[in-house]
Order: sequence, then structure tokens, then C-alpha cells
Amino acid sequence: MTMTLAPDKTIPFLATDVFDATDELAVTTIRALAMDAVQQANSGHPGLPLGMADAAYALWTRVLKHNPRHPAWFNRDRFILSAGHGSMLLYALLHLGGYDLCLDDLKRFRRLGSKTPGHPEFGLTPGVETTTGPLGQGLANAVGMAMAEKFLAARFNRPGFDIIDHYTYALVSDGEMMEGISHEAASLAGHLGLGKLIWLYDSNGISIDGPTTLTFTEDVAARFAAYNWHVQSVNGHDKLAVLAALENARAQTERPSLVIARTHIGYGSPHKQDTAKAHGEPLGEDEVRATKLNLGWDPDAKFFVPDTVRARFADFARWGALAENEWQDRFAAYADSFPELARELEHAMAGKLPEDWASPTFALDKPLATRAASGAVLNALAARVPTLVGGSADLTPSNNTQPKDAPGVFAGRYIHFGVREHAMGAILNGLALHGGVVPYGGTFLVFSDYMRPAIRLAALMRQRVIFVFTHDSIGLGEDGPTHQPVEHLTALRAIPNLVVLRPADATETVEAWRVALARKDGPTALILTRQAVPVLNRAELAPASGLSRGGYVLRDVPNPQLILIATGSEIHLVLQAQAALGGLGIAARVVNLPSWELFHAQPAEYRESVLPAAIRARVAVEAGATLAWARYVGERGIAMGVDSFGVSAPHQDVYRHFGLTVDGIVAAARRVLE
Repeated sequence: MTMTLAPDKTIPFLATDVFDATDELAVTTIRALAMDAVQQANSGHPGLPLGMADAAYALWTRVLKHNPRHPAWFNRDRFILSAGHGSMLLYALLHLGGYDLCLDDLKRFRRLGSKTPGHPEFGLTPGVETTTGPLGQGLANAVGMAMAEKFLAARFNRPGFDIIDHYTYALVSDGEMMEGISHEAASLAGHLGLGKLIWLYDSNGISIDGPTTLTFTEDVAARFAAYNWHVQSVNGHDKLAVLAALENARAQTERPSLVIARTHIGYGSPHKQDTAKAHGEPLGEDEVRATKLNLGWDPDAKFFVPDTVRARFADFARWGALAENEWQDRFAAYADSFPELARELEHAMAGKLPEDWASPTFALDKPLATRAASGAVLNALAARVPTLVGGSADLTPSNNTQPKDAPGVFAGRYIHFGVREHAMGAILNGLALHGGVVPYGGTFLVFSDYMRPAIRLAALMRQRVIFVFTHDSIGLGEDGPTHQPVEHLTALRAIPNLVVLRPADATETVEAWRVALARKDGPTALILTRQAVPVLNRAELAPASGLSRGGYVLRDVPNPQLILIATGSEIHLVLQAQAALGGLGIAARVVNLPSWELFHAQPAEYRESVLPAAIRARVAVEAGATLAWARYVGERGIAMGVDSFGVSAPHQDVYRHFGLTVDGIVAAARRVLE
């Protein structure tokens, strides 16, 4: 049997029958490996790998363009196992496909330190495109990847040079179709006409509780047709039918595609097929043997891969290498014809950003909301970073997230996400994971709750995503407690590897963007005001560059008796309180602490210089929950904030209502000195 490339050099085909006995043996090998790994771990989800082995094999070996020897090849197709609980399906495919995942790795499934964790983790296992498991995140990541491909193709491709030309596939499940994020993401994908996005839906009718008819009776095909998707339904165990459906899907140019694969969960298991028992627990030794016998496999063979199967997958790996080599030759010719574009694309693929973007400056006599300052920064950035891509969840005028000038320059770069915060967060992750773009997205800080799972995964995957959260406190005023964030800063600060930045004024907002763009190992949350705040006169204060260290002495005095600590808009209150205390003969140092995460990354000597342990009298002021401020004020100090829900009134009145005033700070300072 020989294999060549189809005329379009994207799909391999065999010289004889499309699927032969070796292919059938390969599918059974996938099922056997999955059963063995789950059983050995005594933990996992065998049902999906057994049920989707046929369809996944058809996709991976006949359609997916990828090179196992170079998993990061930029023009590869992306495959996302959105239903991450079925991880052993992906691990079996990666191992057989020639990725750096050996048989011993499969034997260590779900073990400490292994490359085969319970759910796929980006950056841990070669070939895993994104971390999945929380249902719905992966499919929304796929939307982001398809958006990145479409944007980059429009910017860089030229006649005769389709340098960016690949598809994004996601394997999704019944449970994900129930999750709200799937509705948000699918609706936006259909609206945008993402023709190179294809979801392969494992429709097996079973969830953990039992038949999906317990909770789920909608017409999925009709729903997706209404979303402007191309929809097909096939027998998921008929590889030829799946292949034909995938080829039809690839022919779509203006609509994303849903291929509904009707399957049997736990396929081949004599006693657990089509039952909830097959979903999330090992089959059991006796049932594994019975299933292997039912599939024509040696029941005593464990973690066995026939030589003919390895040879077949090696053929496909050679095709992948050939496809990349052809692309590399095309890119070299592209670079000869369009050298400036090629350099720009190379920088984009490497994640490099220019360092010489012009920072906006701000008049000292004109108070400015930090959200407005952020908008000015974006205008400056957009002119120098052509792959800066972002948008807002239907709050563009409030978030100030859209660059204002030259619509031709910015065409295709601004995303109107609509009222879809959760999908927006996961789509931003997909944009970052795809590479070549720098994504950002805006909404109100209070609505970070809607997108928290996506923020958490951005941090877990260490992706450069910039979350722009405006209306950051009770300072938004009249909209009242439903829109006034209280606990949200504390909640975001609790996420490992998320840098939270709350700049005090317009100048610090510039620095906050610099920090966010420079980070390559995790996301950043910019926390910005709705209300105008003074632009600080840095001639009289420490420079705004101190923000990059997370905390710094903003204004000092000789022999301070206490320390006033604040973030964001409350910095202006403590500066006034410092002056008032000075009039009473009390010397107070003002410390600005815009990022706890960056501050705690500094050497201990630096942190001690900012917050000396010897000065125990401290007052912290922040218009949010005081829960976590104890680490800075200690037992003797006072944390002033908001530990209840807000109220509806002009922001000045709200601050007075909660005692966040200069007089209140002075009174607190005097108490800690008693």
C-alpha cells in the first residue's frame, strides 16, 4: 500500500481502498490502548475513546495536516479535544502518530509527573494544542484559532502565496452542547462565517447522569443551522462517511461546519456500551477482556501495538513532514517576493513586539479616567503592532477598546464579541494559543465573573492574553450594587500566574500596558476606572515606571511613622491624607501597590525597602473587599474598603457613604498610632 498527496497537497490518500484491514487494526489498537491505560490507572474515561476511535482516526490520518516531528509548525491544522475527559483517545493518537509520547507515558496515565495527565494540558504533552476538560472551553478556543487564521491570512497572503492556510478542528461532546459557552461561541462563529472551523460532535446520547434525554431534547442540527453553520449527520463508526462529511465541510468557505457523528459510547463493551457506566470509570478487568475479545483483540495483550499499525502511522508522519517541507519552500519564495511582509510575519509567529511605540502623554490639569488613558494607549499601539487584535463584549464605548483612527488600517482587527463574556475569554485564549496575534478583550470588572473559567485557563496555560476590565469599583456610581465590583479584585488576585494591575492614573496606565505586552508567560488583567482621576505630577513623585515592580514608594518623608498603602483611584485619597497628616505633625509614607503579584516577585530586600517590617502602623485603602489586605497591614494596621455590596448614587457620594474619604483615612491613621 502506498500513500500520496491529493492534488491540493492537503489530504493524503491511499492507492488502494481508502480504509483497509490495517486501518481497522489501527482503530482497534487505539481502543485497546485507551482501555489498558484507564484500567491500569484505575481512573479515567474509556467511553469516548471507544466510541470516537473510528471518526478520530479518519480525521487524523486522512484529513489533519500536521507534522509530529515539528508540532509547532505554524501552518499546521489545529486539533482540539474539547471533550478533554476523553484524553486517552488523544494520547493514543499522539503516541501512534509519532509525537514525543512513548508507550511508557501511556502506562503512566494519570500518574504524578507524567506527560499523560487526566485531562490534556498545553505545554506538557507534545501535540496538545490547548488545556481542556472544563466543558466548552476547547470549542471556544477553536473559534479563536479559526479567527486568528482568518485574520492572518487576510493580512499576509498574496496571490499565489497562501502562506496562512489551515483548518481548526474540535471534537466536542453532548455535555458541551449543553454548556452556555457553546451557544455563545457557536453563535459568534456563524456570524463571522468562519469557514475553516469544523466541529466533530460525538453524539452518543449519554452523560454522567444517564441518557441525555433526561435534560437535553433540543434539535442540535436545527440550532446550528440557525447559527449559520453547515450541518451534516453521519454514522460515527463509518469512517468513509465521516471522511466524506469532513471533505464536504472543508469545501465550505463562508460557514463553519458541524459534523454530527452518531456513536455508541463504550463501543464494543458487551455490558457497558451505551450506558453511563462507560463514561467516567474503568470498565473493569473482566469487561476489558470481554471487550477485547468482542473487538477481535488478544485479551491478554496489554499496551500492544502491531508492527503494521506502527508502519501505517509512520506513513502518515512522512506525509506530514512532506506537507511542511512544501510550505517551507513556499515561504522562502514568499520571502523573496514580499520581504517586508515575511519579516513581519516571522516576528508575529515568534511573538516579537516593537519596543519603540510612541507613548501618549497627558496634561496634568485634566483629570482622566484610566479607561480613557487605556484607549489612548491602544491608539498608539495599534499603529505599531499590526497583529494586536481585540475587542469588547458589547461595551466598546465604555471600555475604550477600539482604536479610533484609519479604519483601513484597523479593518479586521477589532472584534465585536457581543454580550458573550465567557466565550470572549476563551476565544482570546484561542487567539493566543494559535500564535501570530496579541489578543485583548474588554468588559466591566464585575462581569469578570462570567469569564472566570477562561481567565483561569489562560493563567494555567501561561498565555499572553490581556483582559481589560473597566468600571473597577464603587467609583462607577449610579449603576449601583449590581455593577459595582467588590470581591472581584480579591478573586482575580487568587488566580495563580495572573498579574492584576490597577494603575493610579493615566501615566501608570501606559506602564501597565507595557508590562502586559512584555509578559510572555501569562495573562494580565488591567483594572481601570470609569471616573476621571488626576494625572499625577511625577516631578514631585516617584516615576510611574515603578509600576513594573508591582509596588513602590510613591512619596516619602523623613522618618515615617506609618505607611499609607493604596491602589488605583484611592492613591489620590491617600496622597491628600498624607498632606493632612503632615499638617498634624504625623509623617506618613505613601506606597502604591498596583500589582501584588509583581511586588511579590521582587527580591525580599526590595520589598523590605518599600514596606519595612519596623513600621507596623499601616493603613491600606482600596475600594473593594478588605479580606486579603491583612498580609500588608498586619495585626496592628487597618484595611479600609468595601465589605458589603455597593449603593446607587454619584460616585463621590458612594465613597463618602463607605468612609473612603481623606478625613476617614486620617482618622484611621491616628487610630493605628495610638
